Amino acid sequence: MSDKQKTIKQPFTLKGKGLHTGIEVIMTIKPAPINTGFVFVRVDLEGQPTIEADATYVTSTERGTVLEKKGVKIHTCEHILAALTGMDLDNVYIDLNSSEPPIMDGSSKFFVEAIENVGVEEQEAEREYFAIKEIVSYTDPETGSEITAIPSDHFEVTTMVDFGTKVLGTQNATMKDIKDFKNDFAKARTFSFLHELEMLLDAGLIKGGDINNAIVYVDKELSSKTLEKLKLVFEQPEVTVRPNGILDNVNLYYPNEAARHKLLDVVGDLTLVGVKLKAKIIATKPGHHCNTQFAKKLNKLYKLFRRKNIPEIDFHKEPVYNIKDIMRMLPHRPPFLLIDKIMEVDSKHIIGVKNVTINEPFFVGHFPSEPVMPGVLQIEAMAQTGGIFVLENVEDPQNYSTYLIKLDNVKHKRKVVPGDTLILKIDLLEPIRRGIVHMQGYGYCNGQMVVEAEMMAQVVKTKD
Repeated sequence: MSDKQKTIKQPFTLKGKGLHTGIEVIMTIKPAPINTGFVFVRVDLEGQPTIEADATYVTSTERGTVLEKKGVKIHTCEHILAALTGMDLDNVYIDLNSSEPPIMDGSSKFFVEAIENVGVEEQEAEREYFAIKEIVSYTDPETGSEITAIPSDHFEVTTMVDFGTKVLGTQNATMKDIKDFKNDFAKARTFSFLHELEMLLDAGLIKGGDINNAIVYVDKELSSKTLEKLKLVFEQPEVTVRPNGILDNVNLYYPNEAARHKLLDVVGDLTLVGVKLKAKIIATKPGHHCNTQFAKKLNKLYKLFRRKNIPEIDFHKEPVYNIKDIMRMLPHRPPFLLIDKIMEVDSKHIIGVKNVTINEPFFVGHFPSEPVMPGVLQIEAMAQTGGIFVLENVEDPQNYSTYLIKLDNVKHKRKVVPGDTLILKIDLLEPIRRGIVHMQGYGYCNGQMVVEAEMMAQVVKTKD
């Protein structure tokens, strides 16, 4: 799949009842600019307030995921979010004239079909991923629900469902790739047990429910009183139980439809992390509370990751420039050549690597009993990386030199020692003018920033 951000080609509108409110809802999905994400817009309220699909806004998970920002709420958002993620989108506005998207048939099917009808288009911006580098998990102590993220090069999900009832039994479902969502999971409908359904009806909820938008597993004897109540609520002359233990008028799409719907919910709730994930998700007895608590945890880790600005480096890839290429561009030579390879470069930034070994000559005196890479040499390594950035597009780089003329906001945060791999990232702060380069440099080791500095350099032609 493309790594470009995506939105829909044109708006579309769907109408239906909200599951719990029973109110007729108009929902319009609109294209949105790059880096917008998924944003709910309450067009029925003054000022049309917005709520971003962000885990920090989750306030309740009673029978669905509820977002709230400044007193404005969106109920049961997980099905539409699952559809947006399942269709590989990044940026849309979701206009609603009520607090709840239409329930439709209790799945993501109609949302997915509508997206497919209007089409998807790429946008002129790269997509960002949050690649899980170590196992992250969350366990709900009350329910025993557990969800875990394991490092993977793409997003995949496995759900394991066991409610301790014979009628449902134990079910599993696995989505190996997000492209499988449309055909294998989008039409999996929400479900409930009969005892839960009775409590919801008594509480005045699911006013928009009918017998076609939820699978009801009959986990208790169906009394005549309950039967009459269901006939009235679902506006059906008769309500019976099928041999497989579910209420009639609904045929299962899959024997494990419950597990598939739980997977759909996981996809929708984890959309609230706010970024595409590269992880294998394993969810045992998942529920909205467990899902969203885990989303909040990942959301915090992602925001911390962004603050650190740690580059993602694939050391299995061939470098953009190897040591021979570097020596063609820079005048520096060992023992003062302090970068080994360039892994990434574009018009605004460059990423280089310095492998720090005990063989470095400066360790002889700095210090014999505790070898530490001098901070000034860390700055020099960043400056040399910046030199490559400046000279890579010059036809005759051997005839130019780059000199540091100013350093600001230099900070050394942690030691760099033998065995470390120093990752050097240089961002261009301003366009290069009259040979003056203004850059921001960062150095990272072991997933942590070790040095940063604002640098200004001058490019000078040394030979004609």
